[in-house]
Amino acid sequence: MASSEHYFYVLQCGDDSFYAGYTTDTLRREQEHNKGIGSKYTKARRPVRMIYKEVFGSRTEATKAEAAFKKLTRKQKEHFLKVRGTHLPSSGPDGI
Repeated sequence: MASSEHYFYVLQCGDDSFYAGYTTDTLRREQEHNKGIGSKYTKARRPVRMIYKEVFGSRTEATKAEAAFKKLTRKQKEHFLKVRGTHLPSSGPDGI
């Protein structure tokens, strides 16, 4: 049976970079990334932690949100996360 919840999620990697993805099970997906089987990108940047997730009614909506996030600059991604209540460690003189 297919899941009716489709998630766009953002991980913060061990090197403080962001990874955006799509899943139907956020807990399983975070565990996969931390086991090194989630993606080539995160495998070299463990540990990762899920810092944001947003649920959508369809895969199409969730993957569109993922694609839009990936097009943002680092500063825009930080702003996106901040306005949605995600706490990020201070990474510069502006405290962003």
